[in-house]
Amino acid sequence: MARRLAALLLLLALGCLLGILVLLLGSGDTRGPPGFKYGIVLDAGSSHTAMFVYKWPADKENDTGVVSEHTMCDVEGPGISSYSSNPLAAGTSLEHCLNQALRDVPKEKHTGTPLYLGATAGMRLLNIADPQASDAVLRAAAATLKMYPFDFRGAKILSGEEEGVFGWVTTNYLLENFIKRGWLGEWIQPQKKTLGAMDFGGASTQITFETMDTIENPRNEVMLKLYGQAYKVYTHSFLCYGRDQVLKRLLSKFLQAESYQETVSHPCWPMGYNKSLLMSSIYDSPCTLKERPSLALNTTVTLVGTGNGNLCALHVSKLFDFTNCSFSHCSFDGVFQPKVSGNFIAFSAFFYTVDFIQTVMGRPVHLPSDLKDAAETICATSWSKLLLKAPKLEKRLPDYCAVSTFVYLLTTKGYSFNNHSFPNIAFQKKGKPDSSSEDAMSLQAQLPPQAHLLSTGTPSCGDVQGLSLPRRRHFWFLKLKHCSKNLGSSQNSGWVFSSKKLSCS
Repeated sequence: MARRLAALLLLLALGCLLGILVLLLGSGDTRGPPGFKYGIVLDAGSSHTAMFVYKWPADKENDTGVVSEHTMCDVEGPGISSYSSNPLAAGTSLEHCLNQALRDVPKEKHTGTPLYLGATAGMRLLNIADPQASDAVLRAAAATLKMYPFDFRGAKILSGEEEGVFGWVTTNYLLENFIKRGWLGEWIQPQKKTLGAMDFGGASTQITFETMDTIENPRNEVMLKLYGQAYKVYTHSFLCYGRDQVLKRLLSKFLQAESYQETVSHPCWPMGYNKSLLMSSIYDSPCTLKERPSLALNTTVTLVGTGNGNLCALHVSKLFDFTNCSFSHCSFDGVFQPKVSGNFIAFSAFFYTVDFIQTVMGRPVHLPSDLKDAAETICATSWSKLLLKAPKLEKRLPDYCAVSTFVYLLTTKGYSFNNHSFPNIAFQKKGKPDSSSEDAMSLQAQLPPQAHLLSTGTPSCGDVQGLSLPRRRHFWFLKLKHCSKNLGSSQNSGWVFSSKKLSCS
């Protein structure tokens, strides 16, 4: 059992986008000849886009199909949100990988291969700053995708709530916490506790977990009924609290603190490190827009690292609002959160931060105090010594002091993990599986019927007939039997890329 759990954890850790494709279970489609079917997903993150091609046995589609990653391709250049001033380039940037998909998917399978693009917090920020530019980027991407002979199913922006809930469902499905195959091939409910999921991306961070407590804000509550079992799930996505946006906001705080002088101290950067930046690189985001000075954005400012851990922590803490709360308990910024309970898996920059502390700095992270002490040590280490420790990480090396401090404050003061609950967090990497572990990371992807999805305060809609599992960005693409429903308040929200346009009756 331990080996099986480890293998499933490895599957989750090395890439949960497994199967962003709809398996069209029970759809009445005519069964094709034996062989493989394929699906293509473009994961449009805030900093880059990646394409994944998946395959599964065509003759197992109504039995127990195994979905596996066939190939992948990293799109050159930044995330598609970076093309706001030149939307056509967003579409053009995808062509190299799409041309690879033409080769990777057998030609006779092209027209039957679903193709999706899902964008996350980077595009959500662009949609706030410039909705017309956001729409133009999506249209350009969609236009390029439609040029290829695949079955294009849509290009859209996922809401933060979708990311959070889909990540939670993905985590627990992979760990067989909802349903599993018995020895005789029957579906059984393992009666296992679910795990919470925390993601820390470039532009946002999400926390989602099952709770028995009252969820005082309906916007944070999602009721799920999966395989006859009801789950009350708390979820929230904090936009502007992803790694890249946190660093921009910190830069703005430092400039404010020293009245936008030409040379400014940076307490979170190591002693001996300095860098000159254009104001425009700091104030080009909705996350810093309110603090934008009247100075010309082509003004250059030089930031000088001072390695002052205490001052760094003070500035990082000012990114949060821990004071205002209209509920019985809040995490930060007035957002309701019940008490964390059970085990959690923390992804993305959570993992990379803790991994740096453990492997480069050689320090264990078991308790909040370990994380705090490690952050202080990083902040006090000079640039020359950090370079000696990790020369290959030079690009991100200056920011580990700030990010480690942020992760400490987010998990402890924000989410309220303590000495008892913090050890229940497993920090897991997510990425591309290697060939040696591919067999262990294959997944029985057909789900039995009778899975229902409900959400408090919104219409409830029919049976989930096909579920597919995401890699890094948690895209669960669901095919609903009767209708699709919105999750959250975003007009772009909704269960994603159903095989046909559905509406509640």
